[in-house]
Amino acid sequence: LIVLISLDAVGFKLTFLLAGSAALFVGIGLGIQKIFQDIMAGLIILFGKTVKIDDIIEVDGIIGKVTDIGFRVSTIITRDDIDIIVPNSKFVNDNVINWSHHEHMTRFKVSVGVAYGSDVQLVKKLLLDCAEKHPEILMKNKPFVRFSDFGDSSLNFELYFWSSNIFRVENIMSDLRFMIDDAFRKNQVTIPFPQRDVHIID
Repeated sequence: LIVLISLDAVGFKLTFLLAGSAALFVGIGLGIQKIFQDIMAGLIILFGKTVKIDDIIEVDGIIGKVTDIGFRVSTIITRDDIDIIVPNSKFVNDNVINWSHHEHMTRFKVSVGVAYGSDVQLVKKLLLDCAEKHPEILMKNKPFVRFSDFGDSSLNFELYFWSSNIFRVENIMSDLRFMIDDAFRKNQVTIPFPQRDVHIID
């Protein structure tokens, strides 16, 4: 205040200085507001326990495991072992899927199509056999098969299963596809490829 009064006394125009200061303070205020919002969100997360260390979450289409929760930002590690720094306000303001909030196991599915004319009961049996043989598929909730649709080129089935290895479930799904392909080959069940009829008119 003394500096401003002294500058004014010697004839220095404070109008431009005050105008520039106002714009600066608005920018600082917006930045502080964002930081304060992240800190408050961090307190909500820490005390509300909506997100915890080792939870598997999906935010902005990215699936990752929470490795650290700070006052302003949190860290998640993706399935590609990449660390991502996430502002805590994301967890409060955006839609976040917590895959492990209530249960330590989650349901997943693998889809497959077979050729028309296939023995659908045999297909069901083979799919269930593959699920039961995988060591990381839980039998507490029995896997089941759903005949989902009559497709354009195939009869479509979905194999549903539960696993507690949520973070690396893509590896389990890959294993199942290998097992299903092998079982189908051994039992002459065909997985068709899309076909189209082309009519040429002269």
